[in-house]
Amino acid sequence: MPSTDYQGSSAPLTNLGRSLLHLRRDQVHSMESPIAGSPSNEAELESFQRQVADRFHDLASVPSDELLSLPWVRKLLDVFLCCQEEFRVILFNNKSQVKKPPMDRLIADYNERTVKALDVCNAIRDGIEQIRQWQKLIEIVLCALGGDGNSSQRSQGEGQFRRARKALIDLAIAMLDEKDSGQAVAHRNRSFGRHNNSSSHSRDPHHRSLGHFRSLSWSVSRTWSAARQLQAIGNNLAVPRGNEVLATNGLAMPIYTMGSVLLFVMWALVAAIPCQDRGLQVHFNVPRQFPWAAPILSLHERILEESKKRDRKNACGLLREIYQMEKCSRLLGELADSVQFPLSEEKEKEVMQRVKELKLVSDAMKEDLEPLEKQVREVFHRIVRSRTEGLDSL
Repeated sequence: MPSTDYQGSSAPLTNLGRSLLHLRRDQVHSMESPIAGSPSNEAELESFQRQVADRFHDLASVPSDELLSLPWVRKLLDVFLCCQEEFRVILFNNKSQVKKPPMDRLIADYNERTVKALDVCNAIRDGIEQIRQWQKLIEIVLCALGGDGNSSQRSQGEGQFRRARKALIDLAIAMLDEKDSGQAVAHRNRSFGRHNNSSSHSRDPHHRSLGHFRSLSWSVSRTWSAARQLQAIGNNLAVPRGNEVLATNGLAMPIYTMGSVLLFVMWALVAAIPCQDRGLQVHFNVPRQFPWAAPILSLHERILEESKKRDRKNACGLLREIYQMEKCSRLLGELADSVQFPLSEEKEKEVMQRVKELKLVSDAMKEDLEPLEKQVREVFHRIVRSRTEGLDSL
């Protein structure tokens, strides 16, 4: 969906409040605004809604070739951390309200969602570590074919190509989505000139050891499911009723907003990064009257469309750099499988061009992967700290 679809759709919180009152007219009949607190409180809550909307409009304005890239995912986490901090300040400024019903229940519900998000953070960090294992295989390929900057490797012989082929096969297997591993392994081995039948894969000791590594690489349990965890985070996430908004002096609104932001950010991380039992079937039932609803719904739709593309359906993650890594390594593998020795000058140039493309992808991954992991860790610790502060205040 183009960014123009939602530009200018944000509205002041007062208009949002009137829309909510219209939706809940059967419950609340005689009120002009859902926020019954002081003017300063009203301004603070409206400012929070506007800040969330502005940040997600910025995220949603990127072109397709930047969506789900490492810089975009890092920016998404920055947005979450900023929203979480502003939300924390709102709660701190209204400590007297936090202890009263229904505010105490709403805060407890939000805290339960954040606890579930901690497991997602752990799984994402495991996914980042999995990408690092892929990078090590790429480094073997680059070293073998002279893409590591070592001029002494310029002369490429059969030995170097055999080493590169093996690393490329290992990379292809490692990047498989679990549900399609058998079929894809057979296809990739054929493309590298290994016409093995399916039973031979099960006897392959390297294939077994790689699968064993994958089974031990997760810090979450083997039965843990990212799809189920996302559903649990979104369970009972409902727009505040009119009486709840009144009883909390409007504070029910930012709680709902942060719950929706949390769900979307965790969902986008699972979509982008390799994760155990990934699933993107999460429904975002956000009324468009919220100023931040349009950009979040737009991003949700664009990411779903990306996941349905023919060359992304079976991807282990929608991160753009993963797609580029898979594409470059596949093209290089097909080229390496077709070469004859001694190499002609033309074929050598073609190989070096493919190696250069793979190196560019690998370098881009190296640059942003460690900062991304630090941000995921910071999200984890910020959630823990905010929950501890909330329990102390109660």
